[in-house]
Amino acid sequence: MSPPETFALREYLGPELKGRTISDARHSVSLTDIRGHSCLIGRSRELSGRSVLLAASGQLQSALAMIELDGVARRMLLCPPDLDPDHIQALLADAEIDAIVTDRPDRCDAGKYLVVGVGLPDPAVVPWKTERATEWLMLTSGTSGPPKIVGHTLDGLAGAIIAEGAARHPNAAWATFYDIRRYGGLQILLRAVIGGGSMVLSEPGEAIADYVARLRAGGVTHISGTPSHWRKLLMSGAAANFSPRYVRLSGEIADQAVLDGLARAFPHASIGHAYASTEAGVGFAVDDGREGFPADFVGRNRDGVEMKVVDGSLRIRSHRAAHAYIGADAPPLADAEGFVDTGDMIELRGDRYHFVGRRGGIINIGGLKVHPEEVEAVINGHESVRMSRARSRKSPITGAIVVADIVLADGADAGRQETIRTEILGRCKDSLAAYKVPAVIRFVERLDVTTAGKLARADA
Repeated sequence: MSPPETFALREYLGPELKGRTISDARHSVSLTDIRGHSCLIGRSRELSGRSVLLAASGQLQSALAMIELDGVARRMLLCPPDLDPDHIQALLADAEIDAIVTDRPDRCDAGKYLVVGVGLPDPAVVPWKTERATEWLMLTSGTSGPPKIVGHTLDGLAGAIIAEGAARHPNAAWATFYDIRRYGGLQILLRAVIGGGSMVLSEPGEAIADYVARLRAGGVTHISGTPSHWRKLLMSGAAANFSPRYVRLSGEIADQAVLDGLARAFPHASIGHAYASTEAGVGFAVDDGREGFPADFVGRNRDGVEMKVVDGSLRIRSHRAAHAYIGADAPPLADAEGFVDTGDMIELRGDRYHFVGRRGGIINIGGLKVHPEEVEAVINGHESVRMSRARSRKSPITGAIVVADIVLADGADAGRQETIRTEILGRCKDSLAAYKVPAVIRFVERLDVTTAGKLARADA
């Protein structure tokens, strides 16, 4: 279905969506019914033209409220469940919030804000009509300080989906390990709604095996997550009875080891990895099963996306990018030419660019720079390794040394740990400069993953 010039998500909800649903562990809601029903409780008609904080505790309620508020609210700030309470007041002020939609209205200041409840859909007396283009506000991860507010339009958020066309993934049932209030998760929700599919949402703290069981029961065909999400799934053993048609990775560097592992686990699936960020939007997708991306992606316009490399950092100019950071003291989001500096460092190897790490995540070894991700990519290539984390540890001589924490794959013989350690060190010495080779290798049972699905990185 083609959207009007000013369109809202509800424009995609029509009779052709019969049988399509959004579900969590407790409820399943028909997408067809959403258009003529309301999930909002109380003074919802006063939300028109407001700046709304969407702070529902569940993903299903959040999805329903997003669909209903888009085209009605002036702007909508998506509140992820892991937001630090110490930051909330500053964010409310920067986003000029004057209304809150939540399933916990008793916890809000009704004297200062219009507070509207959210639940499951009930028949609405008068269905909403599209009144305006709502500004979508999302938060950066805030790993190095308070999160920034990033402003998007729906047409920008949906740009890559519309460019692909619904025919790319016909009759898809989508799922994601992401939370839909983060950029990566929202992209999958939009794919389900705009592409005419269904969506199965995860639950906070849900065991991977339980979630995969629901994915099978829900007939999920297309699923996304970070490489860390996928490594944890492969470690869980739950992949054995799951057969998606399409597997998508994003949010972290997809090294060859995880791509090959997924190809073995899902031999009948198309496996792709995408580059996207909250600020730069969706840059590109790679579906050839190889890490990195073709060099000719850089320097030309591909579906409205242009990329260049400056001092090793990937920069993107795109109509899919956010239009600004929001707030009185917010910094510029793009440079004078409209390029967003992603902070992701890449290097050209032959005819392909490879991601080597984040500019701000470098380990300093006696003045020499080490990207943890390039060490991990070498370690993860060993057949007995499921996932690894390279980090720094203080050293009185060099200031820091590289330490590698390694989770072994299922079936790896514990009695071979010293042999595996020697083999990994040999690989590192063959592939890395001497100062990048781990001085210490530790075998661990698990590695922490953040609520955004990325490997938790903290130096000892």
